[in-house]
Amino acid sequence: MPLHIPTEAMTRSKLCVVAMGETMADLRRQRDAATGADLVELRLDAANDIDVAGALAGRTTPVIVTCRAAWEGGRFRGSEEERHRILSQALALGAEYVDVEWKANFTDLLEPPTAPRIVLSHHDFQAVPADLPAIVRSMRGTGAGVVKVAAMATRLTDNVRLLEAARAAVVPGQTIFIAMGDHGEVSRVCAIKFGSPWTYAGALPGMGQITPTRLRDEYRLQQITPSTAIYGITGMPVSHSVSPAMHNAAFRATGIDAVYVALPAVDADDFVAFAHGMKISGASVTIPYKVELAQIVQDVDPLSRRVGAINTIRVREHRWEGMNSDIAGFLRPLRDRGVALDGARATVLGAGGSARAVVTGLSRAGAAVTVSARQATQAIALADRLEIKPGVFPPAPGSWDILVNCTPVGMHPEVERTPLDPSLLTGQTVYDLVYNPAETRLLREARGAGCTTIGGLDMLVAQAQDQFEWWTGMRPAADVMRNAAVARLAEFRAHENHLV
Repeated sequence: MPLHIPTEAMTRSKLCVVAMGETMADLRRQRDAATGADLVELRLDAANDIDVAGALAGRTTPVIVTCRAAWEGGRFRGSEEERHRILSQALALGAEYVDVEWKANFTDLLEPPTAPRIVLSHHDFQAVPADLPAIVRSMRGTGAGVVKVAAMATRLTDNVRLLEAARAAVVPGQTIFIAMGDHGEVSRVCAIKFGSPWTYAGALPGMGQITPTRLRDEYRLQQITPSTAIYGITGMPVSHSVSPAMHNAAFRATGIDAVYVALPAVDADDFVAFAHGMKISGASVTIPYKVELAQIVQDVDPLSRRVGAINTIRVREHRWEGMNSDIAGFLRPLRDRGVALDGARATVLGAGGSARAVVTGLSRAGAAVTVSARQATQAIALADRLEIKPGVFPPAPGSWDILVNCTPVGMHPEVERTPLDPSLLTGQTVYDLVYNPAETRLLREARGAGCTTIGGLDMLVAQAQDQFEWWTGMRPAADVMRNAAVARLAEFRAHENHLV
């Protein structure tokens, strides 16, 4: 018999954990390990010894039985007749839900009395279908209890297309919309905004799945409601950003009803259209959009306007405001370590948005700043804009006291790259804005050369505190953000070591 499934009003989305294994024993272990899940999807198609009764026996959490066909992205290699038999048996043995592909010719399963227990699914691994509304209407017309559409997002605004389809679905709580891939994280975390009764968590990163632990603990999925404010980090790439961990920890510590997600945009226009469509409340901005978005927002403070780059956006009554927390965030670790800035010779590597903030901060603190970039024209343009000197690349030995790396060279995954040969590290202080890894090759070699070193995590935490306070009026403790960032970086390392 089916287990009882709570039928409370749709104010929050449930957590469905995906269990897969090559054997039924592995599948059952994963099923039973899914503590905190509201549902468990049993992916029978991955097992080589399918036993429907064994998969269902002893369960304590409601399940969705899925035997995904290879032609719909699954692993089942048997006949359609055999697959039909497996799904029919799952229904007969009391599975709470059974997933059936819309394109499968299993119409008998969509008849009473089993139709309400059918999750009718459609997957598009290329893009969001142009005829999505028509597809949803056709699927809803079958009488299935739940309709699920999962489509590969190729840009952020694909989420908005799914959101519009969700609003037109007219059956709240009975239709699931998932944007697969890196661009679709918001559809999984903020599933309730799409009217989805549950969201899927698991270990299929190519589809954009998030682990159950992150969804439950970091994003606080089960506390997200239709009124929860959305913030995020936009740029490209942002998949290895620790900003979601930091800001979500701060939202939890301060009790603010908000969530922060990764928002990888293919260009600035993609982010702007998404932000309007999803009605976000604010965003962090990283490379390569700091300069372009500074020209798009309506209100920018004078200092950020002079820099010509922003790293923070907030939306107030439909008006966009921008500011740059990189300047104060960059200077704080230098001052905390007692590094003398007034009169110091500072060389900045790079000429992008971060370099603009760093140059401005150092100049205002009294340093004599030189900008050095591989593309000399970019260094000259930035130097002219901020009224400093352009320098040669690489900077000559003995020409600087403070060196700041504002390039992404050395950032994960290319951790063995460095912007400078170690023979050129002849100054006093080396500051690398890269924070993943915590100690870059540049910092490691600078430390070996006797330099004082500062990593990007110090700046990241400081500027994030300023961002959070600008958005919410509350300043989170630095340790809350730092501890969350360190833990997330450790997860990255553990995952990479597991792959190796």
